[in-house]
Amino acid sequence: MGAQVWPAAGVVLVTVVTLAAGSLGLRRARTTGDFYVASRAVTPRWNAAAVSGEYLSAASFLGIAGLVLTYGFDMLWYPVGYTAGYLVLLALVAAPLRRSGAYTLPDFAQLRLGSVAVRRTASLLVVLIGWLYLVPQLQGASLTLSAQVGAPRWAGGLLVCAVVLVAVAAGGMRSITFAQAVQYWIKLTALLVPAAVLTAVWRARGDRLPAASGGWLHPLGSGLDHPLYATLSLIIAICLGTMGLPHVLVRFYTNPDGRDTRRTALIVIGLLSVFYQLPTLFGVFGHRYLPELASRRSADATVLLLPERMLSGLPGQVLGGLVTAGAFAAFLSTASGLTVSVAGVLSQDLSPTARHRHERIRRFRASAVAAVGVPYLLSLSGLRISVAATVGLAFALAACTFCPLLVLGIWWRGLTDVGALAGLTTGGLLAGAAVLTTLLLSPRGGWPGALLAQPAAWIVPLTFGVMILGSLATRSRVPGDVGRVLLRLHAPEAMSRDLPSLDRSAR
Repeated sequence: MGAQVWPAAGVVLVTVVTLAAGSLGLRRARTTGDFYVASRAVTPRWNAAAVSGEYLSAASFLGIAGLVLTYGFDMLWYPVGYTAGYLVLLALVAAPLRRSGAYTLPDFAQLRLGSVAVRRTASLLVVLIGWLYLVPQLQGASLTLSAQVGAPRWAGGLLVCAVVLVAVAAGGMRSITFAQAVQYWIKLTALLVPAAVLTAVWRARGDRLPAASGGWLHPLGSGLDHPLYATLSLIIAICLGTMGLPHVLVRFYTNPDGRDTRRTALIVIGLLSVFYQLPTLFGVFGHRYLPELASRRSADATVLLLPERMLSGLPGQVLGGLVTAGAFAAFLSTASGLTVSVAGVLSQDLSPTARHRHERIRRFRASAVAAVGVPYLLSLSGLRISVAATVGLAFALAACTFCPLLVLGIWWRGLTDVGALAGLTTGGLLAGAAVLTTLLLSPRGGWPGALLAQPAAWIVPLTFGVMILGSLATRSRVPGDVGRVLLRLHAPEAMSRDLPSLDRSAR
C-alpha cells in the first residue's frame, strides 16, 4: 500500500495546480477573445513553455520510451520528427498564419478562399484529428492510474476529463495557458531527476547494456515490414503533420504578432530538444531492466515502472511518484489544448451562430463536454495499439489534409475553393480509411499493411496534386481579393500594422 502513496500524491498535486490555474482564468476571462486566444497577449517565453507543455503528450512522455524499449534505434525518428516539425512550421506557416488574424484553421480557410464548404470540411477535420489525438491521452491516463495506484481502467481517463472540463470551462485559453507552461517544467523535472538518479545507479552497478540482438541497435532493424518506407513515411507524417495539428496552431494565435510567433516557435525547438533526450534514455534502460514489457505489449509503462525496478525501497517509490506526476501533467496539458481547439470549432462552426457573448461562452462550455466525452468512450474500447502509434496516425491525418491547404493557401495565389475542397476530401477520406483500418483490423504483413500503417508518404503528394490540378481547372474561381490577403500574410510587421484587418471570419 505504501508504494501507491507517492504516485497518488503526484496525481493530486498536478490536479490541484491545474484547477488553481483554471480558477485564475475564471477571474480574468471576460471576452470571447479571452476564451479562444487569450486576447492575443501571450509573450513568446510563456507561450513557448505552454506550446511545449501541450505538445509533449502521452506519446512523448510514455510512448517513446516504450517504442525504444521494443524496437530500438528506428524509433528515435519519433522524437527527431516531433522536434523537426517545428522547423517546418517556423519556416512555412507560423508568422503568416498569425498575421491572418484568424482564430482557428477553419477561420483561415474561409478567410483565404471565401468558401463556407471549405470551412465546414476543415471544421470536421479539426474535430476528427482532435478526437484521434485525445484517445491516447485518456488511454495513457488509465494505464498510469492502473499501474501505479491499482485504479480501475476507466478511472484515469475520467479523472482527466473532469479536471480538463473544469479548467477549460472556467476561462478557456486564458485558463490553460499558465497551467500548460507550468506543466512543461513539471514534466521536464519529472523525467530529469529520475534520469539522473537512475544513470548514477547504472554506473555504480557497472551493468552493460544488452547486445544488439534482433537488430535493436541497428538502423532499419526493428523487424517491421518494409522498414525504410515505414521510417520515411513516419518522418513525413510527423514533420508535415505538426503544422496541421489544431491544438498546436491555436496556441500561435495567442501571440501579439507574427514576430513573436516566430520567436515562440524557435524557443519551442530548444525546449523540445532538451526534453526528448530523457524518454530515449528511459527506453534504453527499459530494454536492459524491463525487457518483459515488450512481450506483454505493455511497453508504454516503461517510464512508470523503471524507477522501482532499478532502485528498490522508498527512493524508488518517490521517483515513481514523480514520474506519475509528470505523466499526468502530460495528459492534462495536451487534453486541455485539444479540448479548447475542438470545442472552439464545435461551438463556432458546427452549431447555429450565437449572437451574444454570454451565449457564445455557454455554447463553448457545452461543446467542451462533447470534445472530451466522445474520445473518452472510444478510449474504453480496448484497442491494442501503442500510445505513440495512435498519435502518429493523428499526425498522418493532419499531414494529409491541412499541410497542403496551409502551404498552398499561404504561398500560392492560384489555390481555389474547388481545388482545396477536392484535396481535403481526398486526403481526409484516404487517410481516415487507413487510420480506421489500422486501429480496428491491425493489418500486418507485406506492402498493404505498411501502406496503411504509415500512409503519409503516398497520400500527402496525392493531396497536393489534387489541390493543384483542381485549382488549375477552376482558375476563374481564384478569389478576387487574393492579392490583398497574401499581402497581409507576408508583409513585414511594420507594414502589416497599417494594413486593414482581415479578421472578418473570426466571431
